[in-house]
Amino acid sequence: MYYLVLIGGGLLGLTVRDVIQLPVLETSKIKSGKRYLDLKKIDWISVIEVPVENFVRKNEFVLSTGIGCEDDPILLERFVKDVIEAGASVLAFATGRYIYDIPERVIQLASHYDFVILEIPWEVRFGDILHSVLEEITNDKRWERQQAEGVRQELIDCVLQEKGLQDISNILYKRIKIPNAIIDFSGSTRANSHFNRNLLNIMSGKIEGQHQQIPQLDLFTDHPLSHYMEEFMVDHHMCFQLTISSNHNKQGYLLIQPKERQELTWFVMNVLEHALTACALYFVKENAIEMTEVRLRDNFILNLTKNNTEVTNQLISKGQLLGYDLTRPYICIVGEIKKDSDLNKTKRKDRPPTSSLQSMNYYIQKEITKAGDVLHRRTMASFEEGEVVIFLEADHQPYMETANQFLDLVEKRLNDLLSDITLSWGIATHKDGHYAFFDSFKEAKTALEIGKQESGYGGRTFFSDTRINRLLMTLSEEKEIESIVKDTIQPLIDYDQKRKADLIYTFIVYNKYKGNVSQTARALNLHRQSLLHRLRNIESLTQLSLVDSDDLFLLELSVRLWMLKKNNDKQ
Repeated sequence: MYYLVLIGGGLLGLTVRDVIQLPVLETSKIKSGKRYLDLKKIDWISVIEVPVENFVRKNEFVLSTGIGCEDDPILLERFVKDVIEAGASVLAFATGRYIYDIPERVIQLASHYDFVILEIPWEVRFGDILHSVLEEITNDKRWERQQAEGVRQELIDCVLQEKGLQDISNILYKRIKIPNAIIDFSGSTRANSHFNRNLLNIMSGKIEGQHQQIPQLDLFTDHPLSHYMEEFMVDHHMCFQLTISSNHNKQGYLLIQPKERQELTWFVMNVLEHALTACALYFVKENAIEMTEVRLRDNFILNLTKNNTEVTNQLISKGQLLGYDLTRPYICIVGEIKKDSDLNKTKRKDRPPTSSLQSMNYYIQKEITKAGDVLHRRTMASFEEGEVVIFLEADHQPYMETANQFLDLVEKRLNDLLSDITLSWGIATHKDGHYAFFDSFKEAKTALEIGKQESGYGGRTFFSDTRINRLLMTLSEEKEIESIVKDTIQPLIDYDQKRKADLIYTFIVYNKYKGNVSQTARALNLHRQSLLHRLRNIESLTQLSLVDSDDLFLLELSVRLWMLKKNNDKQ
């Protein structure tokens, strides 16, 4: 039978000893669990009779008269065990009406489970006990609210007073005495207060170790924040992770390392919630400052590349204010950013924290800087409408080797951070002179465009490897050459369109294998006779012989110029 449940909200830090020292309970007697009076917390108080079912909650002070069990010690023992298994902190029996003496077997049961049982004289009214305990709960709750509000203000002031994440971490540890750490989205540790460094390295993947997420089957607290806590077992240590977010974007993680779940009280959870807010505010502020600096640097680099700007002493001085040294030699690298969805590719599940172009630029900029630091080379970079321009410091080493080392480092990290983008690169040699940056940019841009035409997206093209293509591009602009190409290849184009054939591609493959019929047939998956039939059609339509070197050169040149113009028209 269930009589009444009274709940004083929240975990209030009261212990069993705090409660039994109240005047209303001065006549009570401790029958078991005396050693645990300071370890058992009191969150709620209720009056419960048989059956218990699901009416008793964790850390509850349970009052009972034992009605229904007066003549059945086995039922009474079952009742006590149910209360213990429900997670209550103490069970107080009012003796003198239904139960006169608590059976020894019940006391032994409670002692076995380190459970506290009280005996209360029948004359003490439950209503007086409820009133006194609830009043104590209310007072303690008010005190905790004041303490939590004080922590919130301290954390916010920490951010407003230009202090860092380590200061936030220190305040957090001072208030809750639980080791904690703050890492950003890239996995870099930004703050640490007594958090095991070895565990941090395992969680970030820097060293190997046991790292397993624990499924959240039952919440250890009913605080709303508990729904967002991820629990891990790292090298046999319990750790919890909370995501730091702002504007729906992940900024990093707050990690805590309690010795046991019981440390995560309502007060601690409230403080953690305030710490998350302070961390999010800090990252927003940091990102705003960094984005402002990025825009200033973007505009400076774009001015160097797009406006044919002369490198004067005044410009060199301006660059120094932004941390750039324009007196050094640089390799220009131009990249084009394409989202995989734009290329009709299957998206991978491990999405970046945000898909906006601005955020992609932010992460790419960070990886460019890191790669430059690893290679001990200066870098300058800018972004504009999906295009990144990088100037990488050059030296005596071959520029191709330097550029490849640098781009390998950049792409390795970006494949993890921004998994749904594809980057294409064009690389120029370093230039000397007053317009070196402008000239280098033009070369890198040309290499990028030629690389996309030749191989599609996702490759690297060096300007020094594009001589043939540049020659063809120059030739394609001549009207007379254009006329010759059209007269030569138009019959093949018309035939392919009418017959749904592929004579032009057949010639390209045939020419690739230097006229070897067997290799060409295998590459095209054709019977030898079918291939010979196609080759005869090509000769018949073009009036050119595939065994005549001059005719073969004319046909190859015409096809390549036609392909080049076709690709340019698609741009």
